[in-house]
Amino acid sequence: MLIVLSPAKSLDYESVLKENISTVPELLDDAAELAGIASQLTAADLARLMTISPALAELNAARFSAWKKKPAAAAVRPAVFAFNGDVYEGLQAASLNAAELAYLQQHLRILSGLYGILRPLDRLQAYRLEMGTRLSNRHGSNLYAFWGDKVTQILKDLASHEATPVLLNLASEEYFKVVKPKLFAGEIITPVFQDWKNGHYKIISFYAKRARGLMARYCAEHAIDDVRLIQAFDVDGYAYSAEESDQQKWVFRRKLA
Repeated sequence: MLIVLSPAKSLDYESVLKENISTVPELLDDAAELAGIASQLTAADLARLMTISPALAELNAARFSAWKKKPAAAAVRPAVFAFNGDVYEGLQAASLNAAELAYLQQHLRILSGLYGILRPLDRLQAYRLEMGTRLSNRHGSNLYAFWGDKVTQILKDLASHEATPVLLNLASEEYFKVVKPKLFAGEIITPVFQDWKNGHYKIISFYAKRARGLMARYCAEHAIDDVRLIQAFDVDGYAYSAEESDQQKWVFRRKLA
């Protein structure tokens, strides 16, 4: 079973890590190409392209200018510890033990606008480049064109070693669009997390993002290798709803007091 997550806009390069074991991103040459393109843009260009503030644009212009294919150790951090958004607050990777991290390194992949696809311990330089960014490149006008089939092919190759290829999609729609389901040649299951509010169940973005991280952690803690076992997920009050689910979409609901 494979799991995919989205990255996060917020980054943490300050907190102390218990150990700093890291691996090299598989599509590093492609990341270097994109970083090179982005480094030619001004801060004003980046602000318009990514709809970010001038201060954030200046920061990321400096990041792209400083980006190196072989960076200094101080400039990198394992991806799963560098990302710091809602999903990663649910995952809480820093509190996982060695066996749980090893599980994630084998089963979890993080989709990335700059790096394409990352293992949890892959070395990450600070950046911001959302998958939906319309950054022109030699393959087309956006990052989906740039990555083409590469990300899907990596997932397909990984899944080929499994008895039953299954992809657990915990990524956002923006990021999962880089995966081509017809090429994956396996089952894809997308959990949907709903909370009770104002008399009905609905997706609340903050809670849903955090729940994706919680589910990834649940998989690591229980060393899940059969996707059906995920239906027992009951963290933070969520419960699987068989009535609302179908073969590809598994709905988890909670009703907080």
